[in-house]
Amino acid sequence: MNPPKTDARRHHDPEVRGFASDNYAGAHPEVLAAVALANGGHQVAYGEDAYTENLQRVIRGHFGASAQAYPVFNGTGANVVALQAVTDRWGAVICAESAHIHVDEGGAPERMGGLKLLTVPTPDGKLTPELIDRQAYGWDDEHRAMPQVVSITQSTELGTLYTPGEIRAICEHAHARGMRVHLDGSRIANAAAALDVPMRTFTNAVGVDLLSLGGTKNGALFGEAVVVLDPDAVRHMRHLRKLSMQLASKMRFVSVQLEALLAKDLWLRNARHANEMAQRLAEGVRAVHGVEILHPVQANAVFARLPHEVSRRLQERFRFYFWDETAGDVRWMCAFDTTEDDVDAFVAALKEEMARQ
Repeated sequence: MNPPKTDARRHHDPEVRGFASDNYAGAHPEVLAAVALANGGHQVAYGEDAYTENLQRVIRGHFGASAQAYPVFNGTGANVVALQAVTDRWGAVICAESAHIHVDEGGAPERMGGLKLLTVPTPDGKLTPELIDRQAYGWDDEHRAMPQVVSITQSTELGTLYTPGEIRAICEHAHARGMRVHLDGSRIANAAAALDVPMRTFTNAVGVDLLSLGGTKNGALFGEAVVVLDPDAVRHMRHLRKLSMQLASKMRFVSVQLEALLAKDLWLRNARHANEMAQRLAEGVRAVHGVEILHPVQANAVFARLPHEVSRRLQERFRFYFWDETAGDVRWMCAFDTTEDDVDAFVAALKEEMARQ
């Protein structure tokens, strides 16, 4: 059969790169090929297809025999569904003040999930048992939302990493107080690549109860998954996914993307490359007088402080975001398709704009 003709036209320059977000990158060719492979014929809808079934085997290979994956459309959906599954209507979630669920999800955990977020300021985006205890109290107080979950992010929103030992300490501390632990893993692949350990080493092996598994930031078109690691911790996941409008009818096209990433080593190759480009970027930036790197560069993010007017001019040449515009803090993200030439061109432009002061 000849391929169908299309009237679609390209509306962008594929040579243009930015450092605003790893979400800006396209889909990896191997992921696109997997979607095309899954496209023929009919498959049962709503997750009863062969690709979603095989994804479970792949997930168990990464996270153990009891792991169960629930594919969803996006990361916010994954977080909301996961947190609802381990809370009561009166429950609350302890998280870092910089957590994505607090800062960047439009209030969805609270407005759509009905959850109270109890935030804690952190210097590096990481919770500790001591920081958790600032909000872990009042379980018998009917006037206070009940802390039931601790949510951490790996890698964090500030580009830093928890060690497996740090996550183990959090899990033991939370479990001793009757709370569950959720891990937002939108960039879990970058964390595993940087730590050079399997994902299970800092998830189920140390006590995490469930996680949001990212795909979009690491080469997928769309699609993430809630991965339940402790089935005893979670209630009504299938019903919550549907209720939260995260049940895809043609789920095979979500599942096959995650399978393409995770079945072999594509997830790791993509993440390692993005991390390496962030290291290259950080090395170049450190050589620019007047620019300060704010946090350890441990995954694929570089946070920096520079004069506001320099950032504004530089944004006209490369897309990126202010993290704290008042302070002059910016965030630069690298993706699986960021090249050495992209990084070098950005550093050269930064030097030029700094010299114009």
